[in-house]
Amino acid sequence: MSEGFHVHGAHDHAVEHGAHSGDQLAGRVAVTTAILSTVGALLSYQGGATQVEAMMYKNEAVLKKTEASNQWAYYQAKSNKQNLAELSQSMAPPAKVDFYKQEVDRYKQEKADIKTKADALEEEVKKANEASEAAMHPHHRIAQALTLMQVAISLASITALTRKTWLYWGAMISATAGAALWLSTLVAH
Repeated sequence: MSEGFHVHGAHDHAVEHGAHSGDQLAGRVAVTTAILSTVGALLSYQGGATQVEAMMYKNEAVLKKTEASNQWAYYQAKSNKQNLAELSQSMAPPAKVDFYKQEVDRYKQEKADIKTKADALEEEVKKANEASEAAMHPHHRIAQALTLMQVAISLASITALTRKTWLYWGAMISATAGAALWLSTLVAH
């Protein structure tokens, strides 16, 4: 069995070299990068979970909207039958007028029941859409927080390569802004 080999990138080499040379900046950058990567993984998971939750609510809204549409089509069919019964009532011989009047009344009652059910389904659609929007709001903030963490990791990596400490502080500012966004979603949610 042949052994594989690993090619180190410039960042890996700089961090490894700094860790073995007693360089405090490289050690600090390595620890910071590891912490930021861990936080980024948590943000990625939470962002995915909120997105899935929002999609589930949106799917529920679509299903309820389909059910409501079916009820409204059923309502329309009953309206057509009611109209035909009304027309038949006006044209029927006197012996059949009462029969068609009862039919008209029956269709009116059926339509009222169907309308109640369709309206209730429309309300469920509204609630599911609102829940989807509510779930997506923190998702956007979490995605922004994750982006800021990724920028912080990149700046920290560049710090290890260039040894410019101002980049490290830029990474810390970006990470702090990302953490603040994330915390704002935890407090609000």
